[in-house]
Amino acid sequence: MKNKIIMIISVLGILGGIVSAIFSSFAQPALSPAFKPAENPYSTAIYAEGIVESDQPSGENINVYPEVPGTVKQILVAEGQVVRKGDPLVLIDDSIQRATTEQQESAAEAAHAMLEELRAEPRKETLDVNVAQVTSAEAALKTAQDTLRKTQASYEMDPRSVSKDALDSAINAEAVAQANLEVARKQRDLTKAGAWEFDIQNQEKQYTALQKSYLAGTALLSKYTLRAPSDGVVLSIATMVGAYVSSQGSYESYSQGMTPVLVLGAPQANLQVRCYIDEILVPRLPAPSKMKAQMSIRGSDVKVSLDFVRVQPYVSPKIELSDQRQERVDVRVLPIIFKVEKPKSVNLYPGELVDVYVGQ
Repeated sequence: MKNKIIMIISVLGILGGIVSAIFSSFAQPALSPAFKPAENPYSTAIYAEGIVESDQPSGENINVYPEVPGTVKQILVAEGQVVRKGDPLVLIDDSIQRATTEQQESAAEAAHAMLEELRAEPRKETLDVNVAQVTSAEAALKTAQDTLRKTQASYEMDPRSVSKDALDSAINAEAVAQANLEVARKQRDLTKAGAWEFDIQNQEKQYTALQKSYLAGTALLSKYTLRAPSDGVVLSIATMVGAYVSSQGSYESYSQGMTPVLVLGAPQANLQVRCYIDEILVPRLPAPSKMKAQMSIRGSDVKVSLDFVRVQPYVSPKIELSDQRQERVDVRVLPIIFKVEKPKSVNLYPGELVDVYVGQ
């Protein structure tokens, strides 16, 4: 009985294998491609990968980085928004720098007030006091002189009428009064002369230094507002309110690297395509006057002719597309820039990779 069961299972397994072999021998019809792959439109051509960029004089987008670090306080634009040169884009918290700048302004104003005070000397009220002191000293001298004259006259008439000490005291009092008058007159003249020239120069230097410090603080304060360096379109914003940014950019959580806070491009009616030609193929490039190119947009059957703009005459490592800073093989490429009018039949944005054939 056991042998019969084994025999039945074996026969069923053989039959199942035969059926599976028959069905697998039938060829399945291939699925039609979603789009036509890129084809060479020229008799002889060079293939290159390209990346779509904004139509900038340099051929690249503008990466906006803050010059000062801080926490993002407000984002004033949105992706896709058209901006003009000088428009504010992002506000960074400037509370500390603003307080510092106000302190510098107050110090400069105080130094300027002191300078104006020195220039305005002599002060009338101070001069009036000195003049009054001179008048008082003159009166005191007159009193001392009268006392001395009377004492001397009495002494000459009768030496016993006035003691020698009284006469000496009168002589000393007159000398002191004379000295006090000289001091009062010199003090009046000093006040009348105004501030010393060197004091004014020193205060001018202090005011200039504080004023420049305030201007530097104001200039630094303005850096806390990121502004558009030129007319363009906001392509991407890589930060948010409350995030920390610095001169290295903003931390991107997906790539775990630093990225520009904003990326600006030119209005996207016209775009540019930057192609990277392998250095081995560079000798086969046609002359610029004869160069033609066609771009294939990936994911579609759209093919667009490109207009030659220029060659960037510097062969560099091919890290632009992969962003790999460490490569075992040093593959170098020559960038060539073409201009293209944005097709209306398909979406095309800066940053897309395209297939390009360069011929003549």
